[in-house]
Amino acid sequence: MSKRSLSPPVGGALIKKARATPPPSNQIVISSSNDDRNKGLVRTVQRTSNLEAPIVSLSGAHSAEILSCRFDPSGQNIAACSSDRGISLWRTYPPNTNYALLSSYAKAPILDLQWSLYSQLLYSVSADHTFTITDVTTGDKLRRIRAHREIINSIDRTMGGGAGIELVATGSDDGTVKVWEGGDEAQKHPVATLEIGCPVTAVCWSADGNNIYVGAIDNEIHVYDLRKQEEVYSLTGHTDTPTSISLSPDGNYILSPSLSSQTLIHDVRPFSSSANRIHRTLHGAPAGFENTLLRGAWSKEDGGRRVAVGGADRMVCIWEVESSKLLYKLPGHKGTVTSVDFHPKEPIILTGSKDGTMLLGEIEPAHAV
Repeated sequence: MSKRSLSPPVGGALIKKARATPPPSNQIVISSSNDDRNKGLVRTVQRTSNLEAPIVSLSGAHSAEILSCRFDPSGQNIAACSSDRGISLWRTYPPNTNYALLSSYAKAPILDLQWSLYSQLLYSVSADHTFTITDVTTGDKLRRIRAHREIINSIDRTMGGGAGIELVATGSDDGTVKVWEGGDEAQKHPVATLEIGCPVTAVCWSADGNNIYVGAIDNEIHVYDLRKQEEVYSLTGHTDTPTSISLSPDGNYILSPSLSSQTLIHDVRPFSSSANRIHRTLHGAPAGFENTLLRGAWSKEDGGRRVAVGGADRMVCIWEVESSKLLYKLPGHKGTVTSVDFHPKEPIILTGSKDGTMLLGEIEPAHAV
């Protein structure tokens, strides 16, 4: 692990940066004469977050495409993984330091990662068939488990059923989803193995930790009951492979983009008014021809009123869920936008791209949209 000038926090606690109140505003002064300031035009750009600027570029850590990037639960830190086999850790707020770079961390591209919900751990999966648990305060690998027989595409975690144990699900091209005990005392054997029957591209836990939503190349999302370890129903509607699955903050809906360039929101409440459970169908984010596993996200600071998905057109689409209205089509990247995430507390979106960079951008609060 190579560390930058600022080291990660020690002692297992994140260092929270004091935030300005109210959010800062930028003033741009335009004047035709240096001697006559009174006639200058002052334009104020209202800020909506505590970022250093409305758009912040995070670059220089990775030499290849970023495949997944996520805020930690506090919103103070960012982790990204890349096909260059590395993981980078960043500060969200000024000075936006890339404080750690875990180089050559796997033997193949690292495809997905998740922050632990309760500890200073990072879970990651790779095309070398391994699942790794990392202590981000030291950069040490606590566990490196050969978890599957084929490429592992997706990972998610939950606090299991009120037992105080973090559970991690991994989905692989070998057609299985495996459930592992998380934390720094994780075992090298899964607590459950679900046989899906075809390559798995996406996994996502339900809000109560009892069900797992599994996206596969049969174009369906399979819903498995972990207690019974069997499929209870499936969600249809996709005409091509779902590329990721993410759960709404209230636990009632799941978002799933697909290789057909169509993004669906399914209703996963116990009783749905729709026979096929399709709540919304969203268009505007092209998947392209590269079969990239595009990772979408729900907004968190407004309770999930918006969703976002990147596309092969190098743009990011943000929709209002209830109206299906396309609110933003955000430019800035020079390659396919592979991953997006929303800040847990502020109207900030994080995007990662095949151009090897990430962007942090402010958006308007939901009540102002």
